[in-house]
Amino acid sequence: MLVAIVVGAAAGLAANALGGGSPWLEWSLVHVAQPVGQIFLRLLFMLVVPVLFSALVVGVAGLELGQLGRMGLRMLGYTVAVSSVAVAIGVALVDLVGPGRGAPDSLRELARQGATVRPSAGSFSLVGLVPMNPIKAAADGDMIGLIFFSLFFGVGLALVRTEPAARLREAIEGLYEVSMRLIAIVLRVAPVGVAALLFAMTARLGADVLVQLAAYVGVVLVGLALQMGVVYSLSVRFLGGMSPWRFFAGSRLAVVTAFSTASSSATLPTALKVAEEELRLPPAVARFVLTAGSAMNQNGTALFEGVTVLFLAQLFGVELDLASQVGVMGICILAGIGTAGVPAGSIPVVAMILQMYGIPLEGLGLILGVDRFLDMARTTVNVAGDLAAAVYVARAVGPGCETGPAGVEHGG
Repeated sequence: MLVAIVVGAAAGLAANALGGGSPWLEWSLVHVAQPVGQIFLRLLFMLVVPVLFSALVVGVAGLELGQLGRMGLRMLGYTVAVSSVAVAIGVALVDLVGPGRGAPDSLRELARQGATVRPSAGSFSLVGLVPMNPIKAAADGDMIGLIFFSLFFGVGLALVRTEPAARLREAIEGLYEVSMRLIAIVLRVAPVGVAALLFAMTARLGADVLVQLAAYVGVVLVGLALQMGVVYSLSVRFLGGMSPWRFFAGSRLAVVTAFSTASSSATLPTALKVAEEELRLPPAVARFVLTAGSAMNQNGTALFEGVTVLFLAQLFGVELDLASQVGVMGICILAGIGTAGVPAGSIPVVAMILQMYGIPLEGLGLILGVDRFLDMARTTVNVAGDLAAAVYVARAVGPGCETGPAGVEHGG
């Protein structure tokens, strides 16, 4: 992917310098580069609905809501609250810094050419949460309705403990596994698609877009640093009763593993080891919270998705009012439950939100070029967030979770 972004951007800059506006360059863009990039984006977007539905249903059904009591409710409440803070940090930074502002007029023209009819996501309402027909909602791009139905379906599947329901759950898990495998196949050709998209963009726009891309990367990293260094420190200290220094020192092995693998799922065994041996959390709490959190407590991913959508909206001149930004935040929080804990698992969700708000999908070419590094960074935040949640739940579920001087500090 790094080679692709360098080759695509360099070739595009050279073409812009040598033949900017010439007929041969325009022909190559229209008939070669753009079709290749569009096919890649369509392959990715084609898998959004099955991935989102299956991931949300499997994630919620796996919680066994009817039997978890206080632990499950506290975990769910903590996840929503901390993810809300993460997305709010990201949105505030994008509005404050404006990494996508000041883009060339040619980008605005691209947005006008590729814009779709924007649905009523900006006029967000409680009634709009509930779809009359979930299949129609998926076909019409009403992803808020699809997310609500998927969550509701997952709750129902968690509460029904019959053999047919178990088989249905296995079938949906199979759909999820197949969908993720197809995404992995599509991402194998991502370097070709990314190179084509970046070539088309830089050939038309020159080097300006790369400067704004660097500003975007900086905003994401600052947001993730604030979430990890400030929000998690406050959480473990005041909600979990543990020293932030002890928490981060004990979590270092899981954090390094998360950064190197860019996968919450792959880091799970290491996180469990750290929680039980270094943080001295009760095994039952650690196993539940970390297993559920690897699929559902994706704070760093939610922040990344919010920043990415608003950055691309700024870049392409798509105005999002306050109501639309609140809608984006809500979708990112909910989609964090269904974002796969694997490398690049958030890209289908970003693609879905871009289409909802009429933002050109071509912007994904820019994001994919730097996504591997950002994926490593946000996965680190995700895993640290899972461990912070485990510290909180261990303290909150009662005196039975006291673990001695190396663990959570209980008491007044």
